[in-house]
Amino acid sequence: MSAAYTDVPSMVTATLPAQVPAAEYEACPVTALLDRISDKWTLLVIARLARGRLRYNELHRSIEGVSQRMLTRTLRGLEKDGLIDRVVYPTVPPAVDYGLTPLGESLLHPLSALADWAVAYHTVTS
Repeated sequence: MSAAYTDVPSMVTATLPAQVPAAEYEACPVTALLDRISDKWTLLVIARLARGRLRYNELHRSIEGVSQRMLTRTLRGLEKDGLIDRVVYPTVPPAVDYGLTPLGESLLHPLSALADWAVAYHTVTS
C-alpha cells in the first residue's frame, strides 16, 4: 500500500487496516502497476517486445485492431514508466524501434506467472 506498507513481504502475510484509506490505495505501487498493465494494449505490446526489438510499423502490424493513436499512447506510457526504450536512428526518414528495458524484462516472469494462473483457472471463472 503506501510507504507504511512497502516492507510487507507478501500479499498473503500482509495485515491491512480494517478500512484501507483511499489515498493509500491510490498511492500503492501495486495499484499503479495494475493500472499500467490492465489497459487493452499494454500486455500485447510487452509480449511482442519480449521476443526482441521491433520498429513501430512492425509492432503496429503485429497487433490487430490497435490504432496508431492508441499504440503511440501505450508506447509513450510504457516508456515513461521505464519499461521500454525508444531508439531513433539518424536516417532519412528517421527509423525508430522499441524494446524492453531491464526493468521491463524483469516484469516478464511475474506477468507469465499471472497469465499461467489465468489460463489454468479460466474455466473456473468463466
